[in-house]
Amino acid sequence: ILIAFYATGFFDTKRMSEGIPAIVTLAREMVPPDFTNAGNWIVPVLDTLVMSIAGTALAIILSVPLGLLAAANTTPNRFVYFISRSVLNILRAIPELIMGIIFVAAVGFGALPGVLALGLHSAGMVGKFFAESVEHVNEAPVESARATGASSLKTIRYAVLPQAFSQMADVTIYRWEYNFRASTVMGMVGAGGIGLELMASLRIMQYQEVFAILLVILVMVTIIDAIGAWIRKQLR
Repeated sequence: ILIAFYATGFFDTKRMSEGIPAIVTLAREMVPPDFTNAGNWIVPVLDTLVMSIAGTALAIILSVPLGLLAAANTTPNRFVYFISRSVLNILRAIPELIMGIIFVAAVGFGALPGVLALGLHSAGMVGKFFAESVEHVNEAPVESARATGASSLKTIRYAVLPQAFSQMADVTIYRWEYNFRASTVMGMVGAGGIGLELMASLRIMQYQEVFAILLVILVMVTIIDAIGAWIRKQLR
């Protein structure tokens, strides 16, 4: 850990001593927040919200079958297991920002490329968690279901998924919270949303407006976090 800190310049006292005052100066320029154009941010915030919801939903649609095929105890064979794991690794390896740039070039500006980028990248992450959850279920109910002559699909439906459901739900809610924050980054590459407004203010150095937009994002993240906590409570 110390080597990693040293290699990244964390212990460079000269750079740190010069950088911290610059951050303080920038912070002063951001105060007070300027909400003059707040009315123009309502639609972008809603775009960011629906982008995160749609992207998470797309990820779940892809993650459930991929997660089951990538779990050693539910996959049909080792070949399918290897292919499924490879697909999850590929989706997880490409950052959503890069995917966003690619999809903006492919389908144009707007929320659609953001949804595709968030959905595919999240599928790699969520599918991995789903597979791990399925692999850690108690084998006793699974063996009992098989002993009754249940098919593989029925075994998964009645013996595997009920055990893994709570963990899968937690991962889904967490990923939705993450995707809202990631949606703001998608806006910076042309995928719409409040991130586009944030980037526009940064480009013209309207730091007070930048601070105001960041506060709006903070409020939205807090609301989504509260909704996620309420949903988790209902699922217990």
